[in-house]
Amino acid sequence: MTGPPVHSLTGDQVTALFSEAARGVFPEPDFSVRIGPLCGPAAAVVAFTDCVVVATPMGVRWWREVLADGADPMHPRVLLTLADALGTTVGENEAVLAAAPSRTVSLARSVRLVPFDDGHPRVARARRYRDDVRAWTTVEGDGLLVVGRGLAGRWEMSMDVAPRARTRGLGRALAAAARAHVPRGQAVYAQVAPGNAASLRALLAAGYHPVAQEVLFPLRPAGGSA
Repeated sequence: MTGPPVHSLTGDQVTALFSEAARGVFPEPDFSVRIGPLCGPAAAVVAFTDCVVVATPMGVRWWREVLADGADPMHPRVLLTLADALGTTVGENEAVLAAAPSRTVSLARSVRLVPFDDGHPRVARARRYRDDVRAWTTVEGDGLLVVGRGLAGRWEMSMDVAPRARTRGLGRALAAAARAHVPRGQAVYAQVAPGNAASLRALLAAGYHPVAQEVLFPLRPAGGSA
């Protein structure tokens, strides 16, 4: 069986690809696998519609050999093979959503945030996958927003809402607030497990749109520095 077409990308092309996806312009659905270099704190396999983009230290030759039997790059066997080659583990299989650049999101002003820097697990996890990590908490302490630069330098957010504050729209407000806490003109990306319906609904309500499916492979130890 012949494997899928495999092409190479530069790091700049990977960055541009994500910027375009945030605007609703997606890669050509040609069933190809596009191989880019490692361009962030974690390696990645990203599936778009009928197209897969990878960002790893392994080049085109390695990927052609692994996919020679026609395997899907998102197949568990392939993901485990990649993790072994990287000396790490397979991360979560998540949906990726993006919000186009905006500095005028009304919901961003509906939640009061103050800088936050302690040992919260979500902040520690962000530092394993992102650079330039910053965090804020609500004044009441029932919501947490984390922003940093991840794959291909893109700005990524994550959030946490205390159980006592759920079903009040706080997740939606935090997701919207993230759009006002990145540099002007930059999109914001979020990864979420498909089964996390509450977070998915909050992100959709805050103006985020699905763009891809993604598996990250951490290259920093747990608790890695920012």
